[in-house]
Amino acid sequence: MTLEQEIERRRTFGIIAHPDAGKTTLTEKLLLFGGAIQTAGAVKSNKIDMGTRSDWMDIEKQRGISVATSVMGFDYKNLKINILDTPGHEDFAEDTYRTLTAVDSVIMVIDCVKGVEKQTEKLMDVCRMRNTPVICFINKLDREGRDAFELLDEIEEKLDIKVRPMSWPIGMGKTLRGVFNIHENNLNLYEPNKQKKVDEVVQIEGVEDPNLSNYLPDSAIDTLKEEVELVNGVYDEFDSKAYLNGDMAPVFFGSAVNNFGIRELLDCFTEIAPQPYSRETEQREILPTESKFSGFIFKIHANMDPKHRNRIAFVRVCSGKFQRGSNYFNVRQNKNFRFSNATAFMAQQKETVEEAFPGDIVGLYDTGNLKIGDTLSEGEKGIYKGIPSFSPELFREVINMDAMKSKQLEKGLHQLMDEGVAQLFTFEMGARKVVGTVGALQFEVLQYRLLNEYGANAKFEAVNIYKACWISGGDDKLDAFVKDKYRHIARDKEGKLVFMAETKAWLQMVQENFPDVQFHFISEF
Repeated sequence: MTLEQEIERRRTFGIIAHPDAGKTTLTEKLLLFGGAIQTAGAVKSNKIDMGTRSDWMDIEKQRGISVATSVMGFDYKNLKINILDTPGHEDFAEDTYRTLTAVDSVIMVIDCVKGVEKQTEKLMDVCRMRNTPVICFINKLDREGRDAFELLDEIEEKLDIKVRPMSWPIGMGKTLRGVFNIHENNLNLYEPNKQKKVDEVVQIEGVEDPNLSNYLPDSAIDTLKEEVELVNGVYDEFDSKAYLNGDMAPVFFGSAVNNFGIRELLDCFTEIAPQPYSRETEQREILPTESKFSGFIFKIHANMDPKHRNRIAFVRVCSGKFQRGSNYFNVRQNKNFRFSNATAFMAQQKETVEEAFPGDIVGLYDTGNLKIGDTLSEGEKGIYKGIPSFSPELFREVINMDAMKSKQLEKGLHQLMDEGVAQLFTFEMGARKVVGTVGALQFEVLQYRLLNEYGANAKFEAVNIYKACWISGGDDKLDAFVKDKYRHIARDKEGKLVFMAETKAWLQMVQENFPDVQFHFISEF
């Protein structure tokens, strides 16, 4: 195939949601319907020794939540589908935000019982920053949820986006009988099945088709007619341009845990979702059809295989063709690297890839040379824009509980910090180590992974720190400041000087007293 044909085949999207909306379950079921797997696992199940493909870390299986972005690819209807399943918990929002820079569209999962939640609104704000096309999947129809029209009104109001229902529920909870596919004029009858595909789709000629009476009681048909008429009267027709601009969200209804409503979502997604588009570097706009390879690293994961201390950098291919074994230029380091090991993913199951095209996600084995935000190219020096960094909000001191495992703790901390979800600060005085995160759950995950992946037993104790500020200025002024505030000076993982302020008021006073020192609240990767 030509490069243009390969690009046309790609659909790369992220699945986002508030915690427990069913996002990881939906990911699993898309893989099931796409033919990538034959039987679906449960996110958290004591009955079967099988977890979902995307929640593969032990702590994810135990907690029933996603704590890391998973990348999966499969073929469907001659298209190459790349799914990025993201954490829903707000403590892992940074991983999700960075992942959204690597996708071309998203599917947002909404719980039909709870509706739009706080984290859903934050995620929508990130999508709006890039005008990312959004499809909504209203999940858990097998439960007694809120009225469908009420849910649609809430989406429009809270997420500030027009909606267009593409399918419509026939009942809900105990009265759920099926979903009418408005987009394709067919009927999918409900039959709960958590592990196999549900294939019974009835072709009809719209809601006026007399054959409907063969499948539904008259009362359900009358209600369906009224509601579909109301849908068509209240909501604008689907507009592909509005969807691609991020101004309209197609909406589907279903039950991911019961494999219901998934096929309609997948079929429509592959039809309307965007193929890879151009992206901005600091120098210019780069088209995916350009012949020379370029891409950026949006995620790093340590220990994807606990038996081998490997470190994998996730690269989004933006232009040209990536070829295994080639030399590529790291713009930040201003030097070439050869990548002989390149992998594609089905969560932690990996296979070697010889080549990849725009839209694909490639894993590169790395010994510590690559960082989040790095741009790789065939020589061009522009850096891709838009990889967000963050300033920690919570700080805790690392306490080593086993002096015999100091080396393991040191290695574990440095490798896990590379993933970009926490930051390590080492005080100049006493070499105390403090970890900063955006959420408390991060500390629990770090503690678990240090013990189980590195054999390092550590605990995290509260410490009186309000903000970590990176500092810069003229050498003399900076040296004088560091000498004056030596007890509060630390260095980050890259060796940059950081002022660890204990209170907001004190920080403001210090800034006033040292006007020649610049205080930065974000460290660029």
